[in-house]
Amino acid sequence: MNNATACGSLSPADLLDLDDYARERAAFRARVIAHKRDRTVAVGPHMTWIFEDRLTILYQVQEMLRIERLTDPADVQAELDTYNPLVPDGSNWKVTLLIEYPEETARRAALAGLRGVEDRCWVEVAGERCLAIADEDLERENDEKTSAVHWLRFELSPAARAAVHGDAVVSVGVDHPGYQHARQLPSATVRALARDLR
Repeated sequence: MNNATACGSLSPADLLDLDDYARERAAFRARVIAHKRDRTVAVGPHMTWIFEDRLTILYQVQEMLRIERLTDPADVQAELDTYNPLVPDGSNWKVTLLIEYPEETARRAALAGLRGVEDRCWVEVAGERCLAIADEDLERENDEKTSAVHWLRFELSPAARAAVHGDAVVSVGVDHPGYQHARQLPSATVRALARDLR
């Protein structure tokens, strides 16, 4: 796990077996929580974006293997195939979007009113706006409601990527009739996200 923040997809060689992971889990979890601090952004009162990277996805895979007690190589590879698309590849940011309403009735009503919200998320770098490409793995919305979890990809232009490395202002937001919020990212978050870009 020492090279967990390097670029590229995860392979079985990057993973610990279940016994080794059990021994290292507490320290690794603490490391990931600290790492995610600058990569987690509240966009309004009911939406959280987690900007994923190789380390956060490594943790997710290890946790799934632990919970499901998966050891068969085919099962391990299936988990990697599920989560590797969330590792940025140098030209984009990958985001897990969480829609959060603690009370079930309010959550149900909100999700019904927020159909299509995943397609109205954006990032803006030095004035250049990029809309999300949402849920490329599977459809997470139906005729009645959207899902409380979405996966987003923001494909940044070469100029935008260069601007991020030049400490440009980066904002994120949602422009949906039922949810309109935006915020400028703190400089610590921009620095963390710059490492995802070539």
